Amino acid sequence: MADVERLTISSAGNTLEAELARPGGAPRIGVVLCHPHPQYGGTMRSIVIGALFAALPSLGATVLRFNFRGVEASTGTYDEGRGERDDARAAVQSLAATLAPATPLVLVGWSFGADMALSVLDPAVSAWVAIAPPLHFVADVGALAADPRRKLLTLAAHDEIRSPDEVITETSTWLATDIEVIPGASHFFVGRTDRLTEVVSTFVASFIGSGDSQP
Repeated sequence: MADVERLTISSAGNTLEAELARPGGAPRIGVVLCHPHPQYGGTMRSIVIGALFAALPSLGATVLRFNFRGVEASTGTYDEGRGERDDARAAVQSLAATLAPATPLVLVGWSFGADMALSVLDPAVSAWVAIAPPLHFVADVGALAADPRRKLLTLAAHDEIRSPDEVITETSTWLATDIEVIPGASHFFVGRTDRLTEVVSTFVASFIGSGDSQP
C-alpha cells in the first residue's frame, strides 16, 4: 500500500487540493494525473484516476493527483480550460520539484483532463498519456503534434464523446504518437479499467531506468 500524503498546490492565486502517493523505495519515475471535466462530476477520485493512483506506485512511481480549480476543496471557479491548463502545469512543476534530476515524469489525463495534459509542453514532461481525449481543449495542437516527446493515446472502442476513428484521423501526423484502442470500452471504461490500467502501466514502466524521454 502506497504512502499517501495530502498537500496543496498554488496555481495563479488558487489553492488546489492534491494527494501524493509514494512508492515503497526511492521513486524511479513521477506521474501527474489530470481528472475529467469539472462540470460533469470529474474529480481526482474519478474511477480511472483512482485506479491509476492506486496501481502506479507499485512500479516505483511517485504519483500526484489533484483537483482542478473549483472542484471539492480547490479554490477558484471553472475557467473553460484556460485556468485548468495552468493548474496542470502547476501540478507538473510541484511534482518535478520533488524528484531527483533526470527522473522521468509522465503527464496523464482522462477526457477533459487528457486535453489539459496535452496542453502542457513544460520541459519537465517526458511523455504524455491521453485517455479518451476529446481534443477540443488542447491549447496548441500544432506545437504538440511537432513535439518529439512520446505520446500514448488510449482510446475507448465505443467512446460516446469522440469516436476513436476521429481521434486517429486527427492525430495521424503527430510525431512519436502511439495509439491503443481498448476493445469493449466506453468513454468511462466501466468494466475495462483493469485493461486500461495495464496499458498505461506498461507505457509508464518503459521509462523506468532510462532517465530519458526516448527509451
